[in-house]
Amino acid sequence: MTRAVLIVLDSFGIGGAADASAFGDEGADTFGHILEAAERGEADRAGLRAGPLRLPHMERLGLFHAAGRARAGEPAGLWGSAAEVSRGKDTPSGHWEIAGVPVLFDWGYFPRTIPCFPPELIAEIVDDTGIPGILGDCHASGTEIIERLGEESLRSGKPIVYTSSDSVLQIAAHETHFGLDRLYELCLAARRHVDPLNIGRVIARPFTGETRESFRRTANRRDYSVPPPEATVLDRAVAADRRVIGIGKIGDIFAHQGVSEVRKGDGNMALFDAMLGAVRDARDGDLVFANFVDFDMIYGHRRDVPGYAAALEAFDARLPELEAALRPGDLAILTADHGCDPTYPGTDHTREHVPILGFGPGLEPRAIGLRSSFADIGESVAAHLGLAAGPHGRSFL
Repeated sequence: MTRAVLIVLDSFGIGGAADASAFGDEGADTFGHILEAAERGEADRAGLRAGPLRLPHMERLGLFHAAGRARAGEPAGLWGSAAEVSRGKDTPSGHWEIAGVPVLFDWGYFPRTIPCFPPELIAEIVDDTGIPGILGDCHASGTEIIERLGEESLRSGKPIVYTSSDSVLQIAAHETHFGLDRLYELCLAARRHVDPLNIGRVIARPFTGETRESFRRTANRRDYSVPPPEATVLDRAVAADRRVIGIGKIGDIFAHQGVSEVRKGDGNMALFDAMLGAVRDARDGDLVFANFVDFDMIYGHRRDVPGYAAALEAFDARLPELEAALRPGDLAILTADHGCDPTYPGTDHTREHVPILGFGPGLEPRAIGLRSSFADIGESVAAHLGLAAGPHGRSFL
């Protein structure tokens, strides 16, 4: 019996989705456009990075081949890509499909109006929680709206409530002035009230600082998601008495269903440390499932090309540590849940294919082509761990 490590670089799409135009994302290519910007010198930042994008380890494993940008040499890993069949390009849809359960229903969304929330919904939340009202009530970038309304939130005691193109209601409030536990309780109440609207997530967005110049979102974010509609590979693993160790926001994404243990970290490097610790602790048959959120939250949504490029290089530099921690028979898979092209207009996710890079001691390098669903990833993990097959997807092992 062997172990599996499933790694999601949140938002690291590689372009090419056949249905991108239906989502308003025609031509989006997160990896490709970062790569091209670096080659033109547009992804440089003094003291952070400079020159062409350097990802030697992911390139060795087949990333450039998977993205249709093959250079000299043959990959040393199992490589390919996958198209999404879920109806959304959001985080739960992508992760659930990766775990073997595509989202074949339509989420509820809030309109691009101001105000965007139904007044009766806000009235119910206010009445239920006793807050003095809300600020925001619009579509917004989380960092921008905190910068714009954070000082007013401190003065008034009103939380900032906003949404995006995803099926989500987000609530930002100060960790100490408003209170972290109070923010979590507010989000739980909001979760109850948005359930009839089929909203995928309510997200607590705590921040610190006293002025717009010093406001900073913290690692105490918490997502309140609806559970997947069917058993995922995580559920199948737990039912077979295996441990599933979730790194980062994995537990929240799956409503803590099928997750045995959660380990957090503030930033990609801390999450990498947490992942390595989980790999060291994992027993035969266990699954370590990690999400690296900074690519999406800090760089993709903020349209920060140099920052995204530097974060990719920092992650790539640590991959040999993971490879060294793998035991004979272990399988590691690196993929993504959607795109968030930092060169694309707006601040939303982008509909893209995702890479699949498989590696581990003794794994034979080969191409697996373009998979018709992210669910093939979950079914491959299931097959590797000797778990029962699910109804969606097909193993590429």
